[in-house]
Amino acid sequence: MSQGRPTRILIAEDDGIVRAGLRMMLEGHHDLDVVGEAVDGREALRQFDALSPDVVLMDIRMPRMDGLEATRALMSGPRPPRVIVLTTFDADAYIVEALGAGADGFLLKDTAPPEIVAAIRRVAAGEPMLSPAVIRTLLTRFRDSGGHRRARAAQLRLATLTRRESDIALGISRGLANTEIAAELHLSVTTVKGHVTHVFEKLGVTNRVQVAICVHDASGA
Repeated sequence: MSQGRPTRILIAEDDGIVRAGLRMMLEGHHDLDVVGEAVDGREALRQFDALSPDVVLMDIRMPRMDGLEATRALMSGPRPPRVIVLTTFDADAYIVEALGAGADGFLLKDTAPPEIVAAIRRVAAGEPMLSPAVIRTLLTRFRDSGGHRRARAAQLRLATLTRRESDIALGISRGLANTEIAAELHLSVTTVKGHVTHVFEKLGVTNRVQVAICVHDASGA
C-alpha cells in the first residue's frame, strides 16, 4: 500500500445487508476506502483485476466460487492483495484451510467493528491478524492432536533461536504486533521485522499463528 492514500478495500460477500453494513462501518474512516463489492468469488476476481484493492474482505460461503477458492486464485497472481476471511463459521477446518490458502487474517462476523477496522489496518501494514477466538480454536486443535512428542519437537525447534529471537517468538505467541514487540523490547520496528523473518526461517513456518502454536506446544500446556 502506498503511503499517503487510503487503504483500498474490496468486500466479497453474498449477503447484501452484510455488505451494506460493512461499507457503512468502513466509510466512516478517512484512511479506508471501499472501492468495490462482489457477491461471489468469481466476481471478486474480476473486481480485483479492475480495481486493484489493497485488502479483500472475503466471505467463505458464496455461490459459484467460494471464498477459499477465490483466495487461492488471488494468491497465485503476480500482485496478491491482503485477504481477511470474514465469516460466521469458526470451525477449525475453515480456519486451517483459509490460512493454507494464503489469507492474512480470519475474523468472525460478530467481531466488534473497531476490531475489524484495526485488523484491516494491521493487515494492510503487512501484519497477519487473527481474532483471539480463532487463535484459541487453533491452539485447542493442535493441543488435542499431540502429546509429549509434540512438546519435545517444539522445544527442539525453539532451541535453534537466539535469546532475542526467543523473545520475539514469545511476543508473537501473545498476539502482539511488531510495533508492540518493538516497544516492549526497546527495539526498532525494522529490527523486529528482521528477527521475525529469522524466526520464521528457523522454525520452518510461514505465519505468526504457526509460531504461536510452536511456543504453545513447547510449554506443554
